[in-house]
Amino acid sequence: MTWNNLLQPDLILEGSILNLTPDIIQQYGLKGLVLDVDETLVPITASTASPEMQKWVAETRCCAALWLVSNNLSETRIGSIASSLNLPYYLGAAKPSRRKLRAALQGMNLPVHQVGMVGDRLFTDVIAGNRLGMFTILVEPIVHADTVLRSHPIRNFEVWVSEILGASITPKHTKIHKD
Repeated sequence: MTWNNLLQPDLILEGSILNLTPDIIQQYGLKGLVLDVDETLVPITASTASPEMQKWVAETRCCAALWLVSNNLSETRIGSIASSLNLPYYLGAAKPSRRKLRAALQGMNLPVHQVGMVGDRLFTDVIAGNRLGMFTILVEPIVHADTVLRSHPIRNFEVWVSEILGASITPKHTKIHKD
């Protein structure tokens, strides 16, 4: 698999994960979602999910199985977020490693092609999902409202490198579904 294939998300949403609707999930034939936590579901400083995120999870779980997979090592913090959403989770995933993604897939009892990997980072979430053959969805990071610095230097660097390597990281709502 070439770098541009590894770094190319199947779907790039404008805005946060809250813009990922049940209609979009069903349009791509997805029955499950593996969700990154930090800046995908909550700001890096949060220890529980917002009411908006809790509502999104409640609506989304009606059409898709959900599992949290985080690189974060804090059992207290990730456990608290998972508890606030009533979702199973793995922490310390070391994405782009596939090990804990495979465990989540096994927990969902779904084939890999029916599960989407949703995250805000190309070099962790998208690469890990693409390495397994999952449908990958890139969302914009959720940051704390009090954050003065709104730029995301790591993400900006990832996008720049990805485009040099041939991936197209332009927000859009459609892309050919990979079989």
